[in-house]
Amino acid sequence: MAIVELKNVAKRYASQQGSSGSNAVDNFNLVTRDGEFVVLVGPSGCGKSTTMRMIAGLERNTEGEILIGGRDVSQVPPKERDIAMVFQSYALYPHMSVADNMGFSLKLKKRPAAEIKAKIEEAAQTLGIEPLLDRKPRELSGGQRQRVALGRAIVRDPQVFLMDEPLSNLDAKLRVDMRAEIVKLHKRLKVTTFYVTHDQVEAMTMGERIVVMKDGRIQQIDTPINLYEFPANRFVAGFIGNPSMNFLRAKHAEGVVSGDGYRLALDDAHRSSMASRGAADVWVGIRPEHLRLGDATDTNRIEGKVEVVETLGAVTMVQLSVGEHFVSAQLPGHRKVEIDDTLTLACDSDKLHLFDTDSELAIGRESASQPSTAVEA
Repeated sequence: MAIVELKNVAKRYASQQGSSGSNAVDNFNLVTRDGEFVVLVGPSGCGKSTTMRMIAGLERNTEGEILIGGRDVSQVPPKERDIAMVFQSYALYPHMSVADNMGFSLKLKKRPAAEIKAKIEEAAQTLGIEPLLDRKPRELSGGQRQRVALGRAIVRDPQVFLMDEPLSNLDAKLRVDMRAEIVKLHKRLKVTTFYVTHDQVEAMTMGERIVVMKDGRIQQIDTPINLYEFPANRFVAGFIGNPSMNFLRAKHAEGVVSGDGYRLALDDAHRSSMASRGAADVWVGIRPEHLRLGDATDTNRIEGKVEVVETLGAVTMVQLSVGEHFVSAQLPGHRKVEIDDTLTLACDSDKLHLFDTDSELAIGRESASQPSTAVEA
């Protein structure tokens, strides 16, 4: 186990036209806890895999320092960093058995045969793949191959695990099963782990802390619940949560935000934050699951025409056109709502999120927990 620290890490690719180039990763700062499970999440091209590859040594950081267990490894070759990486493609040798794939790195290090055999058997038992040790990769399912790739990493007994979208090739049900297996495995091994994904559901269900990235820069680092309840900016608010948060551009006046088809009263925390802003425009964020059916008597209401209805069994998803905006609501159970109906939705004031229209940073209501966010404007 080890603490991993990234200090002002950046990766710059030179431009072919001779210009200064652009940063794939810029000013990345993070200190893990020993044995922590950290998830890097963000849209394609945000720099999360590049960050992972810099930790592994597969990419050289242009600026900053990368420390593993207190040792600066920025100039250290990958094989000397004491890390194990699990790839999206599994990267198994097709001509080798499962056992030989798992023990190959130990064989290269000339470990005793008895030690290699013991480590393979221990890892296989942990992962439930003992019956597969004599098979070749072509004889395995996707989930079994993923377990073998994990086993190959486990036998190395590294200080740090690096997992780069390891479940993206699996079907939906198997992904759910395997992410639960990885979480249980981490709790058993207690090895510091970095996990890259573009799937925010994976991030929320697996990470002890999550690093949300956009355009090579950290937007927020926090626990899953704090990212959901206290997003640092509009991007994080829209990226974290499924379905995505609704956003309405509204005018503020005397503790009320309103626009065409909606009027929403603020809670005390937001009233205090908005007191000095007067009649400023703001972005109002509302999660679909925080909306409910309402009527004209509700203080907080949104009214619009139904455009889409999706019946999902446990919930009904409804999309309304509200002025120039579209608003999605996740209503419990089966609802008899028809397209082109006029519908009124309501929500509680303490479920509203406000964001500045220029900086898009969150306004008001801070997390009550120990702050652990890093916002890059």
